[in-house]
Amino acid sequence: MRPLIHPSIEDITLEGLLHALSDPVRAAIYAELAVAEGANCSSFLQVGDRPIPKSTLSQHFRALREAGLIRSERSGVEMHNSTRCKEIEQRFPGLIQSIMKAYSTEAAEKTRGAKRKAAAKKTRGA
Repeated sequence: MRPLIHPSIEDITLEGLLHALSDPVRAAIYAELAVAEGANCSSFLQVGDRPIPKSTLSQHFRALREAGLIRSERSGVEMHNSTRCKEIEQRFPGLIQSIMKAYSTEAAEKTRGAKRKAAAKKTRGA
């Protein structure tokens, strides 16, 4: 089994963090990990309304880990993941809070938009 790569806090870059969080699935995974304070990979086989194949999920976790956003530890056949929010906050003060606030705002707007579309569709169909 290959060892897991976790960059030192000095090697974490702003570009790497933003790139890793530019994917909506990875952003959703990170947001859930931050709230839950850690979870196993299998907790994310469904992200939002989309099923995520295990192989794709592994790639998302690798991107988050290599960017320095999460720490992963093997526990038997499971992989436990937790965020490195405190470390990142020391290196880039306020960055993660700002990103997560923007993510929450955008997610709420998408939910409201989807509800409006469904209501309009239902009204047209009646």
